[in-house]
Amino acid sequence: MSINFLDEQAGHPLDDPIRSSLLGAHARFARTVGRSFRFDPEVAPFLGHPPVLEQSDWNDIVELFGHGEIVSLRGTGHVIPDGWELIDQFGLVQLVGTHLETRPYADAVVLGAPDVPEMLDLVDRTKPGPFLPRTFELGTYLGIRDADAGGALVAMAGERMHPQGWTEISAVCTDPAYRGRGLATELVRAVGHGIRERGEKPFLHASASNENAIRLYLSIGFELRQRSELTLVRTPA
Repeated sequence: MSINFLDEQAGHPLDDPIRSSLLGAHARFARTVGRSFRFDPEVAPFLGHPPVLEQSDWNDIVELFGHGEIVSLRGTGHVIPDGWELIDQFGLVQLVGTHLETRPYADAVVLGAPDVPEMLDLVDRTKPGPFLPRTFELGTYLGIRDADAGGALVAMAGERMHPQGWTEISAVCTDPAYRGRGLATELVRAVGHGIRERGEKPFLHASASNENAIRLYLSIGFELRQRSELTLVRTPA
């Protein structure tokens, strides 16, 4: 079934990175019902939808996600239908790595399927944002292991959405016991290096309330591109 609203002339790829990613580099992960679409549920929880949701769109979202599931909507002006639950609304900032100095990081290792249990554990303990069992398939993920701690994974960062000409840096996290050593910064630079080597540009997202993370990203060469609002809802039971 075609996604009608996607046929309209698109703006900048970063205006709607979910749409741009699923129409391009990540098309193989797309699941579509009507005018709404999402990543494969084992890969990422993100939903693409028309700016104005009609009743048929709400029904399609239920078909995509199932009943009693949490869904993130772009914007805050939605008229939530009966049976749906409004959970939260919050701000998001999008930053682009205009002046980010990138370089390889000799201590970093490439992470893959065998590392997923440790990656999920690190994400669970540090809460950098959504990371699912197959999220690593979206791009290259790099990690730092501590040889003195049995090779434990103590920090990681990787690539997530892939709008045309851009790649998102995501899942930037460090075990609390290893913070303050610059590991996250070096991993961001290393992931950014791989992105630039492909002729693309790095960008990332952060919660508008995460002032420490935003301050760090600005200090290493990222610039604020846009602010947006998200609405979390639960589909009818």
